[in-house]
Amino acid sequence: MKVVLFCGGQGMRIRDQAENLPKPMVQIGYRPMLWHIMRYYAHFGHKDFVLCLGYRGDVIKRYFRDYDECVSNDFVLSGGGRDIELLRSDIDDWRITFVDTGLTANIGERLLAVRRHLQDEEAFLVNYADGVSDLPLPQYLDRFRRSSRVGAFIAVKPPWTFHLVDFQQDGVVKSVRHIGDTDVRINGGFFAFRREIFDYMKPGEELVIEPFQRLIDAGQLFAYQHDGFWACMDTFKERQLLEEMHVAGKAPWEVWTNAPPHD
Repeated sequence: MKVVLFCGGQGMRIRDQAENLPKPMVQIGYRPMLWHIMRYYAHFGHKDFVLCLGYRGDVIKRYFRDYDECVSNDFVLSGGGRDIELLRSDIDDWRITFVDTGLTANIGERLLAVRRHLQDEEAFLVNYADGVSDLPLPQYLDRFRRSSRVGAFIAVKPPWTFHLVDFQQDGVVKSVRHIGDTDVRINGGFFAFRREIFDYMKPGEELVIEPFQRLIDAGQLFAYQHDGFWACMDTFKERQLLEEMHVAGKAPWEVWTNAPPHD
């Protein structure tokens, strides 16, 4: 299945780390967030990517044009440094389509802009490109296929430290609970769509507002409850936490490190 990744965000809330960078290019370890997400999908055999570019799309193009496999792979150096034998490759069998989808376009507009690159796909995957997860992708897609719905996303518990307050009309508090102890879930992205999704979209609309409401009204939207690891990178603090996990060798989203690749 093709994988559509939204790469046009400016990352304003992580500006101290993303100055002049598209948000997905903020690094975790040696590689940008975008690479980590692509490597996740590639592990499960989904290696045909469509990148929806916007702010500083040239940075993303240049990164892959000048991609250095040696940065994250073992290799043998010989010939006084002239010859390199890679012992493993990351992106040798990846196919990446780069599409300029506009500086200010919303997510819905970006998806419509790449529709022509998906016309032969019965179904495809979509990601915000700002979050990582250990989502068991094969199981998720199996549930999606069996549901026969047009669209799906993962529903996750928010990783925030906020407390949910329940109170009466006069303001008297009935309860205060940590949000993690409630049944509240949020849209964690990691979308799966059948090509009929475009029948529910109109120009200028944000994907998860009007089109999703039409899907809901038609009973065509499926939520997969994922209770494993999920994290986004909206702030500098969140980036630090992901970096610390990576450095410690305890990054749950790096499913490719301790498991054989999927076909």
